Parts: sequence; C-alpha cells; structure tokens
Amino acid sequence: MVKIIIVNYNSTKWIDRCLSSIDQAGLIEHTIIVDNASTDDSILIIEQKFPQVELIKLPANSGFGKANNIGIKKAYEQGFDYIFLMNQDVYITPGTIDYLVKIAKKNPDFGILSPMHLNGNGSELDFSFSNYIIPLKCEKLYSDIFLQNLAPLYELPFVNAAAWLLTRRCIEKVGGFSPSFYHYAEDDNYCQRVLFHNLKIGVVPEAIIFHDREKRTENKYFDNTALLYERKLIMMLSDPFNNKLSIREIYINSCKMMIKSLLTFRLKSLEEHYIKIKICHSLNWKMIFHNKKQSLKEGKSFL
Repeated sequence: MVKIIIVNYNSTKWIDRCLSSIDQAGLIEHTIIVDNASTDDSILIIEQKFPQVELIKLPANSGFGKANNIGIKKAYEQGFDYIFLMNQDVYITPGTIDYLVKIAKKNPDFGILSPMHLNGNGSELDFSFSNYIIPLKCEKLYSDIFLQNLAPLYELPFVNAAAWLLTRRCIEKVGGFSPSFYHYAEDDNYCQRVLFHNLKIGVVPEAIIFHDREKRTENKYFDNTALLYERKLIMMLSDPFNNKLSIREIYINSCKMMIKSLLTFRLKSLEEHYIKIKICHSLNWKMIFHNKKQSLKEGKSFL
C-alpha cells in the first residue's frame, strides 16, 4: 500500500496537472495534501476537482519539512508500507509509483527510491537532477544509458525530495525531516541520516516524473547570501557524520577574518564577516544540537 503526500503552497499554476496525473494513475484516493496556508485559488481547485484527496489545512506556512512530517505521520499511522513524497510542481506517469514499489520490495536495504526527473515538458533531464547522477556520484548510470544496458536500480548519496518513495522501514529508522530546517536543505540532511542509519538511496531509471520548474528565475532562499550562509551553517552542524566541527570554531574563524579585514582596510570583506558573526549569534543552536542528537537515534524522530 502506498500513500502520496503533497505539500501545497500557492500552486495554482501546477496543482491541476499534478493531481490529474495522480488520478490517471488510479491513486487520487490515496493522496494527502498538506496546505501551508495558501492564499491563491489552489485550495478551491483541489476541493472542487479532486474531493477524493485528504486535505489538511494548516493555519500558517510551516515550511516544507514540517508539513511533510504531518503527512508522513498520518500515512504511517494509517498503516501504509510506502510513502511517496511529491512536489506540487511534479507530474507522474501512470506506472511511476507502482514500479518504484516493485523495485523497493526487491531491495529492502534502500530507504529512498527516486524516479528519473525530466523537465516540465519532458524534453530533457531536469538540470539540477542531472547533477545528482554524474559518474562521480552515481556509478555506471551514464555508461549504461549510453550502452543501452540499464540496471533496475542505481545507488547514489543524494537526490532531491521532489519525488521520493520512502519505505516504512526507513520511517521507523530515520523518522521525518528535522525541524532545524524551514525550507531547503532538509532533504540533504535527511539523506545524510538515511546513510548514517545504514540504509541506501537509489534512483530507478525506468520510473519517470516531470518536474516543472525550469522557468523560475528568482528564489530568495538561493539569491540571499545571508540565508545561504545560515542554511550552510545549519547543514554542517546537523550532519550526523560531523563530530569535529563546532559553532565555536566557526565563530572564532569569522572573528579572525573580520579583524584581518579591518587591519587590511577591506571593508566589503569586513562587512561580510560581520554579517556571518551576526548570523551565528542569531541561530538557536540549543535547538539545532538537540535535533541533531535526536536524529542520531534510530526511531521515528520528529514525527
């Protein structure tokens, strides 16, 4: 049994096609939508055209990870063996999820399985996804594609969470997304934790989704250098394999660089390191380290 979970936020542009693709696969009644307080017409579209879905309306935007955790917990408690996390701008083919489940049953040591990600119109690979399957990260896949000798499954260390099949065993060992992350990098951290708990991550080349995101040009979470640095810090200190790097070391290094910039009259560099120190001070490190400690334990963390 598989349950689909979609986090929705102002998705008028995509949600009709997204849910229609699920309907065509015969899985619309096995879908949970967690809405992050949308202000557009997407909720109206869902309620009028797809009343079969289970719709959870949150009073405020809780972010990607927390909203997914709500859906994951609900699906787990309902007894589903597999959970398919799916972005609102993703469209599946009719056999995508069934094939992923088939491969998962044959490979119980894999906690996450991903389909191949094409762009919105299917004309080429999604660009970001193509960087996850290069030979340095995903051995043999490129060669096997060229030689037309595809295996059912290829192992890799990371794939973004736009389309993840999670196994029940993975949920029981790894849990949900860490609340240290509001939006972006929660999937990086989750993959680290999957590997830490001795499960594998894989991509299934014969399963396909379309990720309709290539025309977006602005994203504050990547355009804002302060947000980028904040996320980088949280990622480094949340990494379960990182037992050496500390916030004290990061803070001291930033102070040294600020003093050096001051002595050499590099004002731009001085400002940059001052901002980094302010970010270090602003973050709730007690909460971040508590969440990391929780993530090291085997179990349904954060659910």
